[in-house]
Amino acid sequence: MSSPPPLRHPVPTHPAYIPEPPSTPGSPTGYQRFSSSPGPTQQQSSPPQPQHVPAYMTSPFQHSQGQHPQGQHPQGQQPLHPPPTQQPSFIPQPDAFAAWGMNDATAQFGMQLGSSAVAAGQEYVQKNFGGIIPLSSVKHHFNVSNSYVIHKLKLIVFPWTHKSWSRRVHRSEQGQTEYLDPRDDINSPDLYIPLMALVTYILISAFHSGLQSRFHPKILGESASSALAVIIVDFLFVYVGCYLLNVQASKQAVDILAYSGYKFVGVILTILSSYLYLSTPVYYVVFFYFFFANGLFLLRSLRSLVLPDPSLSSSSTGTISPGLRRRRISFLLIEAACQFAYMLFLVRV
Repeated sequence: MSSPPPLRHPVPTHPAYIPEPPSTPGSPTGYQRFSSSPGPTQQQSSPPQPQHVPAYMTSPFQHSQGQHPQGQHPQGQQPLHPPPTQQPSFIPQPDAFAAWGMNDATAQFGMQLGSSAVAAGQEYVQKNFGGIIPLSSVKHHFNVSNSYVIHKLKLIVFPWTHKSWSRRVHRSEQGQTEYLDPRDDINSPDLYIPLMALVTYILISAFHSGLQSRFHPKILGESASSALAVIIVDFLFVYVGCYLLNVQASKQAVDILAYSGYKFVGVILTILSSYLYLSTPVYYVVFFYFFFANGLFLLRSLRSLVLPDPSLSSSSTGTISPGLRRRRISFLLIEAACQFAYMLFLVRV
């Protein structure tokens, strides 16, 4: 009697092809086909094959293979090549303005239109207001340095120690005589100190009212309105006076505006002196000192405008009659005396 043949382990075999993974709604083009899967035409033309049943057959080399329904796998089995997971990604638009209904041509047209509007606005302002306040000279009055600011403040507070008040001139490239910039001439007026003094005065007024427990946000607006009103009144008084006295002040309008703002330096120092708890007589002594200092400063500074140097003037305005000269000197004295009313109104915060 012969013995039975020895048992052999079954040899596993792979399926003939890997079924297609299920389609994803977010991927309209579907997944990339593997090289081992048949093409779409072959998959449609091939008939369905019987379901593969992994079982031990009589012969270990015979296994039936089949195709599972799409998206389904036998229990306990996983596909050899799982579908790749898709990560949400942001794809930038080729044109950043496309989402807003704009393209490159529209954006360029808008930029050109804005540039044209700004240029037209500057031309309009220069044409209508350039005669009173030439905007081209505003930049000249902001050309200052730290050394100039320190020496200018010293000149405003202690004008008695200054000797030479004449402004320095130079020849421009066109051959015209022009005044030097403030950073190169201590006697040249600037707009930096008056502007900073105006802002400081508004803040100190609000601080002073807060110390007296009567602060309100409207105090900032009231202080600014009062300061601007004083500047406008002083500017108009000097400008109209120069016009009546036949002084060519149209080109020096910015200089007049700068001189009208230097009074805030003495006003600020007077208000700060009140924090030292000085007696009333001493406080008024401090106020009168800064009043006389500002008056002397304006007398000597405006002299170059009202009584210009004949060597720097044209032939039509170089010669001044004695009567006109006396009227101009009287006008300077009246302007200096008016500083008392301006400063007294400003220190009463």
